[in-house]
Amino acid sequence: MADNVIDDQATTLDAELMDLASRLFDAARDGNAAMLAAYVDAGVPVNLTNAGGDTMVMLAAYYGNESAVAALIARGADVDRHNKRGQTPLAGAVFKNDSAIVELLLSADADPLAGSPSALETARYFEREGLARQLVEHVERRNVT
Repeated sequence: MADNVIDDQATTLDAELMDLASRLFDAARDGNAAMLAAYVDAGVPVNLTNAGGDTMVMLAAYYGNESAVAALIARGADVDRHNKRGQTPLAGAVFKNDSAIVELLLSADADPLAGSPSALETARYFEREGLARQLVEHVERRNVT
């Protein structure tokens, strides 16, 4: 009976989609901004998430890929989205002590208090006083407006 036929085309499509997703996450880690921009512009969700809950902007931020972070932010990436460990892209950039990425994320209004641990908690824990001051100033500016 035709009702019991396995759709091999769907299985192939699923494998191809998983391969594409894997390549996009690798592009975020490697800083391939042009590839990420092209795929997002073609319809790939900018907040595509891997099994660990990491978005492309999270991976780009953590690996210090400024141009990829900027390209994803320009396309509407959620800079406050948490992964499954409660971390945000900003907390990852603070952990890596990457002030350029921190500045990019703050310019996109990333919340220094989001996540667990938050970016501010991370800065204080690792005694990154300059970054902690920058984050506190951002919080204060947000609270004024």
